[in-house]
Amino acid sequence: MDIRSLLASFLIGVVASARSMTPMAAISVARVAGRRTPGELFLLDRPLFKVGAMALGLGELLGDKMKTAPDRTVAPGLLARAMSAGIAGAALAPSGQERAGAAVAVAAAIPLSYATLAARKQAMARIGQTRSGLIEDVLIVSAAAAIVALVMKRD
Repeated sequence: MDIRSLLASFLIGVVASARSMTPMAAISVARVAGRRTPGELFLLDRPLFKVGAMALGLGELLGDKMKTAPDRTVAPGLLARAMSAGIAGAALAPSGQERAGAAVAVAAAIPLSYATLAARKQAMARIGQTRSGLIEDVLIVSAAAAIVALVMKRD
Protein backbone atom coordinates (compact mmCIF):
# COMPACT_ATOMS: atom_id res chain seq x y z
CA MET A 1 0.00 0.00 0.00
CA ASP A 2 1.36 3.39 -1.04
CA ILE A 3 0.74 6.00 1.67
CA ARG A 4 0.15 8.64 -1.03
CA SER A 5 -2.95 6.73 -2.08
CA LEU A 6 -4.48 7.65 1.28
CA LEU A 7 -3.64 11.36 1.13
CA ALA A 8 -7.22 12.36 0.31
CA SER A 9 -8.44 10.32 3.29
CA PHE A 10 -5.97 12.07 5.57
CA LEU A 11 -6.94 15.50 4.23
CA ILE A 12 -10.66 14.86 4.63
CA GLY A 13 -9.87 13.91 8.23
CA VAL A 14 -8.25 17.32 8.65
CA VAL A 15 -11.46 18.90 7.31
CA ALA A 16 -13.51 16.88 9.81
CA SER A 17 -11.36 18.20 12.65
CA ALA A 18 -12.82 21.66 12.06
CA ARG A 19 -16.30 20.87 10.67
CA SER A 20 -17.65 17.43 11.46
CA MET A 21 -20.39 17.35 8.82
CA THR A 22 -18.56 19.05 5.96
CA PRO A 23 -16.81 15.91 4.66
CA MET A 24 -20.10 14.04 4.28
CA ALA A 25 -21.87 17.09 2.85
CA ALA A 26 -19.13 17.61 0.25
CA ILE A 27 -19.24 13.97 -0.82
CA SER A 28 -23.05 14.05 -0.95
CA VAL A 29 -23.06 17.15 -3.15
CA ALA A 30 -20.58 15.47 -5.48
CA ARG A 31 -22.70 12.28 -5.58
CA VAL A 32 -25.79 14.31 -6.47
CA ALA A 33 -23.74 15.94 -9.26
CA GLY A 34 -23.01 12.50 -10.70
CA ARG A 35 -19.56 11.81 -9.31
CA ARG A 36 -18.48 8.53 -7.76
CA THR A 37 -16.06 7.76 -4.98
CA PRO A 38 -13.10 5.43 -5.41
CA GLY A 39 -14.10 3.48 -2.28
CA GLU A 40 -17.33 1.51 -2.28
CA LEU A 41 -19.87 2.48 0.37
CA PHE A 42 -23.54 1.63 -0.14
CA LEU A 43 -24.54 4.43 2.24
CA LEU A 44 -23.53 7.08 -0.29
CA ASP A 45 -26.22 5.97 -2.73
CA ARG A 46 -29.10 6.36 -0.30
CA PRO A 47 -31.10 9.55 -1.09
CA LEU A 48 -31.97 10.08 2.58
CA PHE A 49 -28.29 9.90 3.51
CA LYS A 50 -27.30 12.45 0.85
CA VAL A 51 -30.04 14.92 1.78
CA GLY A 52 -29.41 14.43 5.49
CA ALA A 53 -25.66 14.97 5.12
CA MET A 54 -26.18 18.17 3.16
CA ALA A 55 -28.72 19.47 5.69
CA LEU A 56 -26.45 18.63 8.63
CA GLY A 57 -23.51 20.31 6.89
CA LEU A 58 -25.49 23.51 6.35
CA GLY A 59 -26.88 23.39 9.88
CA GLU A 60 -23.41 23.03 11.32
CA LEU A 61 -22.15 26.04 9.38
CA LEU A 62 -25.01 28.14 10.75
CA GLY A 63 -24.92 26.78 14.31
CA ASP A 64 -21.19 27.23 14.72
CA LYS A 65 -21.59 31.01 14.96
CA MET A 66 -23.91 30.80 17.97
CA LYS A 67 -22.54 31.67 21.40
CA THR A 68 -24.07 28.45 22.76
CA ALA A 69 -22.25 26.21 20.27
CA PRO A 70 -20.26 23.59 22.19
CA ASP A 71 -16.54 23.11 21.68
CA ARG A 72 -15.67 20.62 18.96
CA THR A 73 -13.78 18.53 21.50
CA VAL A 74 -16.77 17.57 23.66
CA ALA A 75 -17.55 13.84 23.46
CA PRO A 76 -20.51 14.08 21.01
CA GLY A 77 -18.48 16.39 18.76
CA LEU A 78 -15.51 14.05 18.71
CA LEU A 79 -17.79 11.10 18.01
CA ALA A 80 -19.41 12.95 15.09
CA ARG A 81 -15.97 13.85 13.73
CA ALA A 82 -14.76 10.27 14.01
CA MET A 83 -17.84 8.92 12.24
CA SER A 84 -17.83 11.50 9.47
CA ALA A 85 -14.08 11.26 8.95
CA GLY A 86 -14.24 7.49 8.89
CA ILE A 87 -17.02 7.32 6.33
CA ALA A 88 -15.51 10.04 4.15
CA GLY A 89 -11.99 8.65 4.49
CA ALA A 90 -13.20 5.22 3.40
CA ALA A 91 -15.10 6.68 0.45
CA LEU A 92 -12.09 8.64 -0.79
CA ALA A 93 -9.63 5.78 -0.40
CA PRO A 94 -8.84 3.55 -3.36
CA SER A 95 -11.09 0.52 -3.77
CA GLY A 96 -9.92 -2.22 -1.45
CA GLN A 97 -8.30 0.25 0.94
CA GLU A 98 -11.48 1.62 2.53
CA ARG A 99 -10.60 0.46 6.05
CA ALA A 100 -7.15 2.01 5.87
CA GLY A 101 -8.69 5.23 4.51
CA ALA A 102 -11.17 5.34 7.39
CA ALA A 103 -8.41 4.75 9.95
CA VAL A 104 -6.17 7.46 8.48
CA ALA A 105 -9.02 9.98 8.40
CA VAL A 106 -10.05 9.31 12.00
CA ALA A 107 -6.41 9.41 13.13
CA ALA A 108 -6.15 12.89 11.60
CA ALA A 109 -9.54 14.21 12.74
CA ILE A 110 -9.46 13.48 16.45
CA PRO A 111 -6.12 14.99 17.53
CA LEU A 112 -6.40 17.86 15.06
CA SER A 113 -9.77 18.78 16.58
CA TYR A 114 -7.84 20.10 19.56
CA ALA A 115 -5.44 22.06 17.32
CA THR A 116 -8.21 23.59 15.20
CA LEU A 117 -10.13 24.50 18.36
CA ALA A 118 -7.08 26.26 19.79
CA ALA A 119 -6.59 28.17 16.53
CA ARG A 120 -10.27 29.12 16.42
CA LYS A 121 -10.19 30.39 20.02
CA GLN A 122 -7.20 32.58 19.19
CA ALA A 123 -9.00 33.93 16.14
CA MET A 124 -12.16 34.54 18.19
CA ALA A 125 -10.15 36.58 20.69
CA ARG A 126 -8.78 38.72 17.86
CA ILE A 127 -11.72 39.15 15.49
CA GLY A 128 -14.79 37.69 17.20
CA GLN A 129 -16.81 34.50 16.95
CA THR A 130 -18.82 35.26 13.83
CA ARG A 131 -15.98 36.60 11.69
CA SER A 132 -13.56 33.89 12.74
CA GLY A 133 -16.24 31.27 12.06
CA LEU A 134 -16.97 32.65 8.60
CA ILE A 135 -13.28 32.64 7.71
CA GLU A 136 -12.93 29.09 9.01
CA ASP A 137 -16.03 28.08 7.00
CA VAL A 138 -14.58 29.43 3.77
CA LEU A 139 -11.27 27.67 4.34
CA ILE A 140 -12.77 24.33 5.38
CA VAL A 141 -15.56 24.19 2.80
CA SER A 142 -13.09 25.17 0.04
CA ALA A 143 -10.66 22.49 1.19
CA ALA A 144 -13.40 19.84 1.28
CA ALA A 145 -14.65 20.81 -2.18
CA ALA A 146 -11.11 20.71 -3.61
CA ILE A 147 -10.29 17.32 -2.04
CA VAL A 148 -13.55 15.77 -3.22
CA ALA A 149 -13.26 17.30 -6.71
CA LEU A 150 -9.74 15.94 -7.16
CA VAL A 151 -10.61 12.41 -6.07
CA MET A 152 -14.14 11.72 -7.22
CA LYS A 153 -14.77 10.71 -10.84
CA ARG A 154 -17.72 11.22 -13.15
CA ASP A 155 -20.20 8.32 -13.27
